[in-house]
Amino acid sequence: MDIATLQRALAELFAPWVQALDLRVEAADADGVRLRLPLTPALVRQGEVLCGQAMMAAADTAMVLALMQHFGAFRPCTTVQLNSSFLRPLSQQDATVHARVLRAGKALAFGEIDIAGHRDGKSVCRASTTYALL
Repeated sequence: MDIATLQRALAELFAPWVQALDLRVEAADADGVRLRLPLTPALVRQGEVLCGQAMMAAADTAMVLALMQHFGAFRPCTTVQLNSSFLRPLSQQDATVHARVLRAGKALAFGEIDIAGHRDGKSVCRASTTYALL
């Protein structure tokens, strides 16, 4: 899939509040997808730090796009498990969200997501996911 198709999917497949994250698809290849999550005033908490809820939503969304990339089209799915570890706070820069599919079977898919500072490349959150393929 190309970047434009995945970007359109963000507008067509996701709830308005997810669209409000203003995620931008930056890359899509055999290794998954890479999105940019802008650091906006609506997504920060005390101390001007990107909130964990925004990172979790971005991670979940990125993995759906990674599954689209993997299968070559949207396939209905639902999150079964999303486990995250927050490594450090992120402030004063956008986030890069890299999602990749580890394995996709007939009924389940497994993936991992790394969220890092867009400017410095330092990891701020790691997540693992399991999706039921419908």
